[in-house]
Amino acid sequence: MHKFLINIFAVLLLGFAACAHAEDVTLSTGETLYLPIYSHVWHGDTHPIKGEPLKANMSALVSIRNTSLKTPLRLISARYYNTNGKLLKEFVTAPKGIAAMGTVELFIEKSESEGGSGANFIIQWEAATPTNPPVVEAVHIDNQASRPYSFITTARIINKDK
Repeated sequence: MHKFLINIFAVLLLGFAACAHAEDVTLSTGETLYLPIYSHVWHGDTHPIKGEPLKANMSALVSIRNTSLKTPLRLISARYYNTNGKLLKEFVTAPKGIAAMGTVELFIEKSESEGGSGANFIIQWEAATPTNPPVVEAVHIDNQASRPYSFITTARIINKDK
């Protein structure tokens, strides 16, 4: 079974690599990003008595990767919200530096179910000079032996509310 899962993982990685493409990168001195998070996912058919499908709780590893070879970034905030838009946690209580080519990781435990299937992060970063924007992704995992799940979500730039 272990070898089977490794083979599936390898096929998925090759698929992701085949889908990768070059993007036009606009240098920036800062952005506000929206990152979807799933603290659980619904799956299967709707249960006739419970009225909802099965639910799998997920852990999520948020990775904020500085893609600049020279310029450090400052992570200003990383706010975690639930499905209803309620702020659950501010992961960055004071600006945090990310060295050139460095990474900051944030972790949502599998036992955290308050976020729900519509949870999200709002992440703000800045730099002293225009630089490559960071790559911000979340790897979601539920590795139960009978039905393992894993997938990645990617942050999108949003405009700050005025």
